[in-house]
Amino acid sequence: MSVRYSCAMSGMAVLMGLGVLLAAMPVDRVAAQMLAGGQDNMTAEEKAEKDGRKDCKVQICAAMHNRKPGADVSCNVVKSWRKEHLDKIVGKGGVSWPWGKVKCTVPITLKRDMLIKALDGSKHEADIGKQAIVCEVERTEGKAEIKAEFSPKVTFEGGKATKATLNWGQIDAPALVKGAMWTATATDNTFNVLQGMIVEDINAFASANCDEVKDEWKDK
Repeated sequence: MSVRYSCAMSGMAVLMGLGVLLAAMPVDRVAAQMLAGGQDNMTAEEKAEKDGRKDCKVQICAAMHNRKPGADVSCNVVKSWRKEHLDKIVGKGGVSWPWGKVKCTVPITLKRDMLIKALDGSKHEADIGKQAIVCEVERTEGKAEIKAEFSPKVTFEGGKATKATLNWGQIDAPALVKGAMWTATATDNTFNVLQGMIVEDINAFASANCDEVKDEWKDK
């Protein structure tokens, strides 16, 4: 496998890691950082996706901060990345993204008891449970669909996330992509290379991102 292709597929692993964040704690910080022009630079599709993620964000923030009993959180999260965004992600490895836009969908279910306990200050490991992500990748030879399963676990202490593992499982994708993805996810399972990103974004979600929709969840 060439160095260029290897780096590109490592970028895919990072991309799917970002998609996983949508499942664990859906955030828009990555999109905000990459869309230099802000909200006005977003396409109609991107705005619709962001609006669709808002209800899920409100549900999770309400459970974490209000700590009231109720139903588990269940919602469907969709996030697209433009090619130029993906070029920035894999560009850190000195390469460009070899394909086009990627669109990921994550149907998620989060236990309310887990969310209530997340910020209570105790040290504990939150088992988020098995989740699944489906990503559609635009390519010149036709779209490719990538499916992956993962079972994230996050350690909380002092009201913040301190450790995290994604625990990748089954992968379903075209043969060439699947082989590279299997290598990348197996590496993450062994060395937990995405931990820092996950911990940072979970903590950002629980604070700054929840503050953005506080009016919607504060009385729930």
